[in-house]
Amino acid sequence: MRKNSTTTQVLALSLGFLFIAGCGSGGSTGAGIGALAGAGIGQLAGGSTEATLIGAAIGGGTGYIVGNEADKKAANKKNTVQMASIREEMNYVTVNMTNSNGSISQVRLRKQGVGYVGTRGEYYDHLPTSEELRPIYGF
Repeated sequence: MRKNSTTTQVLALSLGFLFIAGCGSGGSTGAGIGALAGAGIGQLAGGSTEATLIGAAIGGGTGYIVGNEADKKAANKKNTVQMASIREEMNYVTVNMTNSNGSISQVRLRKQGVGYVGTRGEYYDHLPTSEELRPIYGF
C-alpha cells in the first residue's frame, strides 16, 4: 500500500508541474500550485489516496480563485493606466503650420481651460491658426 501512495504522489506532482508549465494565466497557475499544495497537505493529514485527491481538489479550487482575482487586479490596473494615457493625449491638439518655403511644421498645443498653451509656454485664448503660430514656430 505504501508503494501505491508514493506512486500517486509522484504522479500528482509530475502532472502538477506539467500543468503549471503550460499555464498562461494567474488563475490556472494558482490552480496548479494549489492542487500540488493541497495534495501534499492531504497526503500528510490523511495518509491515503482519497485524502490526497480531496486535498488536491480543494487546493486547486482555492488556488484558482486567488490567481483569478490577481489576474483581475492586474487587468484593472493596466486598463487604468491606458485610460489615463488616453485622457492625457486628449488634452493635446496638433496644428499643421505652413512655413514660408511651403513646408509644413506641426505644432503641438496643450488644452488649458478654454485656451491652449504652446510648447514655448505662450497662451492662446482660442485655437490658433497657422498664421498666428508662424512668427513663433515657423520660418
